[in-house]
Amino acid sequence: MAPNRKGRWSNELNGYSLLAVWLVGFFVFTFGPTIASIYLSFTDYDLVNAPYWVGMENYVRIATDDPKFRESLHVTFMYVAMSVPLKLLMALAVAMALNKGLKGLTLYRAIFYLPSLLGGSVAIAILWQQFFSTDGIMTYLMRYLGYEGPGWISTPDHALHTLVILSVWQFGSPMIIFLAGLRQIPRDMYEAASIDGASRVRQFFRITLPLLTPVMFFNVVMQTIDAFKAFTPAFIVSNGTGGPVNSTLFYTLYLYQEAFAFLRMGNASALAVILVIIIAVFTAIAFATSKLWVHYDD
Repeated sequence: MAPNRKGRWSNELNGYSLLAVWLVGFFVFTFGPTIASIYLSFTDYDLVNAPYWVGMENYVRIATDDPKFRESLHVTFMYVAMSVPLKLLMALAVAMALNKGLKGLTLYRAIFYLPSLLGGSVAIAILWQQFFSTDGIMTYLMRYLGYEGPGWISTPDHALHTLVILSVWQFGSPMIIFLAGLRQIPRDMYEAASIDGASRVRQFFRITLPLLTPVMFFNVVMQTIDAFKAFTPAFIVSNGTGGPVNSTLFYTLYLYQEAFAFLRMGNASALAVILVIIIAVFTAIAFATSKLWVHYDD
């Protein structure tokens, strides 16, 4: 027994040693800062003086006397409501096209996935800013076609739409996941449906869509979380202001302003906690309602 016990302890020690780097990273860069942020949300802290405990004061002020909080929530909810469905529709449409057995499929997948790899980069956001600026390519293109385009990023009615377009353009990640799901659907099901006279539209709604719902559920949850956390495009396009007229004031951008522009770290920490709660609520709702529309193949 002793040799076996010694070997078991040796194996466990080897396992923990391999996990050590991840555990250190988790506690130092994730768990530790999370606990610190929760604590700071109950304090008045400006990064210079020591934190001063104020209890629920930050949360009460945010809920009752912070119009920018409500504006940032409105902008963020609008962004999530527009960008997530459009991105998933685009991703599904392209995935179905690529699933037809096109030649050079690997190349097409790489091309469509590339924007997602560059998605959160500052360079892409700057490029987007130049593309939709008053003298940008989009404005010149519309003038060439005989239309006087709006000031895309300089007018409140269109600034948010440019960020939605940027998000939809980065559909590569959910597209790859949809394509993997489509490859798992047996081809003989489509052949049997064709023999029975089912049209392609009927096959999509009766075969493809139901069998793809688990993959769709995963994409909905992940893309919704990513949309709530969006920051870089709004920061670059608005030069960190959330303008024009707070039309691109994402929740994360407002959080950043509170923390590093106004040095209200306690208030920013409270905003961070509220964002986590909002994301958790949306995720819980998604899981609670999934039994109504997600179909798993037993």
